[in-house]
Amino acid sequence: MKQTLIFILTLFYSIASIAEDAQLAAIFDRYETEGTILISSIGGEKEFIYNESRVGQRFAVASTFKILNSLIALEEKIVLKKESIIKWDGTEYGIRSWNGDQTLASAYKVSCVWCYQRIAERIGAEKYRFYIDALGYGQISEVFNETTFWLDGSLKNSANEQVDFLKEVYRRSLPFSLSSYETLKDIMTEEESSLYVIRAKTGWAKRVEPQVGWYVGYIETKNDTWFFATNITINSIADLSLRKKITLEALRTKGII
Repeated sequence: MKQTLIFILTLFYSIASIAEDAQLAAIFDRYETEGTILISSIGGEKEFIYNESRVGQRFAVASTFKILNSLIALEEKIVLKKESIIKWDGTEYGIRSWNGDQTLASAYKVSCVWCYQRIAERIGAEKYRFYIDALGYGQISEVFNETTFWLDGSLKNSANEQVDFLKEVYRRSLPFSLSSYETLKDIMTEEESSLYVIRAKTGWAKRVEPQVGWYVGYIETKNDTWFFATNITINSIADLSLRKKITLEALRTKGII
């Protein structure tokens, strides 16, 4: 009888911890958006999921790879600190904020593709494969272009894998130096208040079909640290704002912020 009661209570709290998918579904329905979101506490005891069938599905990582890419660049001494200069070659880009010298911090903030491609040329395909395989970071194609693989669908991972990776980064359990972790933590900082800090990265895989938008990261509150990964189908440029909008609404709905 005691074991039965324990089982029932465990089942109840497990169901409760997944917590009201209907609330998250209502957010996606309101914006008429196809996608998924996973929100998980640091220990994984509490999780909120919308569209469980998609949460384990792999998609092109796009600029969310800048999280790992920055760690690799720092560890390999391609860049030494967040203020390290990445020289602009004068090429005019459609995104005005890319047109000029960048630092690692600014390149991350404005998601400067050419900056990270310059870094990628120095890291090389062999080194990338070593890190991606060693860290179990999603799935990479047998053959890939070292300057476009995170954009063109050669490297894919899932919302589940994004959250697992972010937890490893937060715990500093991956084989990177303290200084690399500290620099990454700094450049990832997106929003700070007296109640919480958000460290995150957006992504837009526009070279694949259907296009995919990402927003991944973690939020430190006074009570817990929560990790999140949202991906949505992008049908138009107007959908890009929904990556963050849906995520932040979900965090508010769950009482996290």
